Amino acid sequence: MRILPTIDLVEAERAVDLIVKKALELQKAAVVAVTDSHGELICFARMDGAPISSIRIAMNKAWTAARARKPTQQIGEKMRHTEQGNDIAYYGDPKFVGWGGGIPVWRDGEVAGAIAVSGLSSEEDVALASLAVEQISSSQDPSSAS
Repeated sequence: MRILPTIDLVEAERAVDLIVKKALELQKAAVVAVTDSHGELICFARMDGAPISSIRIAMNKAWTAARARKPTQQIGEKMRHTEQGNDIAYYGDPKFVGWGGGIPVWRDGEVAGAIAVSGLSSEEDVALASLAVEQISSSQDPSSAS
């Protein structure tokens, strides 16, 4: 039997809490989504004042990062320069997005899930999601590793 690493609810909640705390420090409002390796939602938060459109975008960023196993910003850069990659239609699903802010979480060479932020600038979305990815990556209990 193959055992795959995953993000559990406690880790997902800590990631969301960290991003919300940092956004509040910046006096900004964001939407945060944490998914499993299939892109299915584990934890979600929409801060007061965050754009309504960012709800779906955050979920789609996390879904894309988990499914494509790469940051959404990287996908977007390749879409804008199709000689480096593919047009978004290549992926065949309207959930795929190329805006920065969706980042996969890797464990033991496998994608365990993804974290995404939406509602701020692309740079801020990436920075906040990166903080949470680092937190999850560094907080893994070695006794729970497969």
